[in-house]
Amino acid sequence: MRIQFKMEGGIASFPGLSKPITIDSDQLPQQESDELKRLVNTTHFFDLPAVIGSPAPGAADYFQYTITIQDDGKQHTVRLTDPIEDLHLQALLTYFQTRRPTLG
Repeated sequence: MRIQFKMEGGIASFPGLSKPITIDSDQLPQQESDELKRLVNTTHFFDLPAVIGSPAPGAADYFQYTITIQDDGKQHTVRLTDPIEDLHLQALLTYFQTRRPTLG
């Protein structure tokens, strides 16, 4: 499974500063790979709509997330906007956020 994750927005956002991360489950330790697959499966990712959520008019400080997953010949991209209400999607986003490189 190959995953690309990009996080944009927020109150201190600078366009172009957010770089996507790519995760290849084949390159992860087995336990972490299994956990990632479990997180993806519990969201029913390939059944999700392409866009989930939209910020309120005039709201500029929401985060937006783009997740693209390739697995077994399938590819699906989902763009999400805060607030994320689904607990399974929150868990998947938390997984990705903890793997983003930090600045500084």
